[in-house]
Amino acid sequence: MIEVANRLQTVEEYYFSKKLREVGLLIASGKPIISLGIGSPDLQPPKKVLDAISESFQDANAHKYQSYQGLPELRNAISKFYKAHFSVSLSPNTEILPLMGSKEGIMHISMAYLNEGDEVLIPNPGYPTYQSVTKLVGAKGVLYELDEANNWQPDFAALEKTDLTKVKIMWVNYPHMPTGAQPSKTVFEDLVAFGKRHNILIVNDNPYSFILNDEPKSILSVEGAKDVCLELNSLSKTFNMAGWRVGMVVGDSVHIKNILKVKSNMDSGMFYGIQKGAVEALKCSKMWFATLNNVYKERRDLVWKLADALNCTYDKNATGMFVWAKLPAYLKSEEFIDLVLKENHIFITPGTVFGTKGEGYIRFSLCASTENIEEAIARVE
Repeated sequence: MIEVANRLQTVEEYYFSKKLREVGLLIASGKPIISLGIGSPDLQPPKKVLDAISESFQDANAHKYQSYQGLPELRNAISKFYKAHFSVSLSPNTEILPLMGSKEGIMHISMAYLNEGDEVLIPNPGYPTYQSVTKLVGAKGVLYELDEANNWQPDFAALEKTDLTKVKIMWVNYPHMPTGAQPSKTVFEDLVAFGKRHNILIVNDNPYSFILNDEPKSILSVEGAKDVCLELNSLSKTFNMAGWRVGMVVGDSVHIKNILKVKSNMDSGMFYGIQKGAVEALKCSKMWFATLNNVYKERRDLVWKLADALNCTYDKNATGMFVWAKLPAYLKSEEFIDLVLKENHIFITPGTVFGTKGEGYIRFSLCASTENIEEAIARVE
């Protein structure tokens, strides 16, 4: 028997990878499952995006290896997008690196900066991949707790009391997933100052800025942020292109060069047609965002009704494509979602997927039709 690498002893299979197999078996057995668990957009990308990828098949360079840094026109489109929507200036030649989804960027950044034994500040609750990737590269995750009472913002006073000498990276994610919390007016400024004080690379994971949010923000809009900050972004949620795997990391040219050293050894460039489609997506007008958010608003209103029917409470000021709901005090997250799955055939995500601070919460996805959400309400009622 060939033994697996030690690193596999530190991580489990991704929760959704396991749970979706269970849900798939229920569907195969004839159970009418309604899934409100995964944030996988069910809407179509813009038509011009689909036209662009279709037309690209005939281009002379379409099926060749592509540049590790992406097409120049894609980097230019990302630069213009950041300027138009975040008022952030980025050099398309040196400060932008397209990615095959921002999830791979978490691994690339970690491999570029972390040695075995280095420490990483990870939000609790937060995206599970921050913790698993940290473990896979041999570093140590140090959880910093976020709390509803503080609107899910970092407690810098508490952080300053801890030993930060081994911390190399701090993961942040605003608008926050899973809670939908918006960054406070000062949190990005505080994060930049914190990173400079302790020589920590602050990485903001920012894929939810445009979903049910009238004020998209970038941490790079803070003066001096590029010295200690990177930002990940994605087309997955904003343009319904999750399966296309198009993302980006942006920041100072030195950081981008370091990440490119890893990335260029991991893949051979993004498919040409996908890049051409991404260029068109990034050119979309504000009408695209307004139309998209009209759909999500209608769905969110219904999910609020579903949460009410389940005796949950929630924050109507939260943004993003999820509703983060608090259970009655006596209920446990995983027991509750298993009960709802068994009795009502509705799959909801337990808050514990995102850390211990997610206990007592559940997360609904808005990536389901109004008909399905209405059916879910009827089943619960």
